[in-house]
Amino acid sequence: MTFADVKNDIAFRKIFGNSKKSITLISFLNAVLELEEENRIKSVTFINPYLLPRLSEEKSSIIDVRATDQRNRRFIIEMQVASKKGFKQRVQYYAARDFSMQIDVGDDYPKLKPTYFIGIVNFSMSKGKHYVSKHLTIDEETGENLLDDIKYAFIQLTKFQKKEHELVSAIDKWTYFIKNAKNLKFIPDYVEDAGLRAAFEVANKHNWNKEELIAYDNIGIRETDAKMEIEYAFDEGKAEGKAEAKIQATEKEENMILEMYKDGIGVTKIAQFTQKTESQIQHIIENI
Repeated sequence: MTFADVKNDIAFRKIFGNSKKSITLISFLNAVLELEEENRIKSVTFINPYLLPRLSEEKSSIIDVRATDQRNRRFIIEMQVASKKGFKQRVQYYAARDFSMQIDVGDDYPKLKPTYFIGIVNFSMSKGKHYVSKHLTIDEETGENLLDDIKYAFIQLTKFQKKEHELVSAIDKWTYFIKNAKNLKFIPDYVEDAGLRAAFEVANKHNWNKEELIAYDNIGIRETDAKMEIEYAFDEGKAEGKAEAKIQATEKEENMILEMYKDGIGVTKIAQFTQKTESQIQHIIENI
């Protein structure tokens, strides 16, 4: 078996936005929100299903899938593979917008249902050590969660370091799948959950059609092209060996770094490409 990189736009939406395989999204939501027994999600209705022709034209690495369960709770699932300026603000905007758009002007507010934003990010969101970070609105003095209709959960892939034999919870197994599927050759023995098994089956590229494979590869090509442009600008500057040329090369490199960042490539990966430190890359992004 050859599994796709789940962090790839096309793969992620094919797995989690597939209305024919809704069992995968249901299982994932139950795992990340730790829903059990009568609180477990039984069914979902996709508002924004997987549509390859539309997705193949998109340049953004941002992926969001919206779903509602049988109790009309709304879920926003987004995958963001790079730390972009304004990400935290955008998260709150998305959640607030989806919460408010449930009703029309004149409707009663009690009709509003809770909204959950679930972000799968390839960078650190919080200072805590745990890879799952959950956020809600609380009273500063008492810690009460009175405004409890909008909640957030982030799976921070960079903090997830567990090996296969260390996986315990359902969210452990899902996160391991998201981060490591592309390196696996078969479905692990620990996969007993029907939703997770279905996710592995969908991620198996041998089951994809030609159009899907091309769209998937195009995402990877875009990232590789950005890497080569950085390397070319850097080598060109070194070869000229003059102060003016070095300045021009530096400017080219900085522009390439900014373009990579805009294309959704993370600070860590850019640092690896350019042989710079993450702090140097961050400085360029924030000040150039």
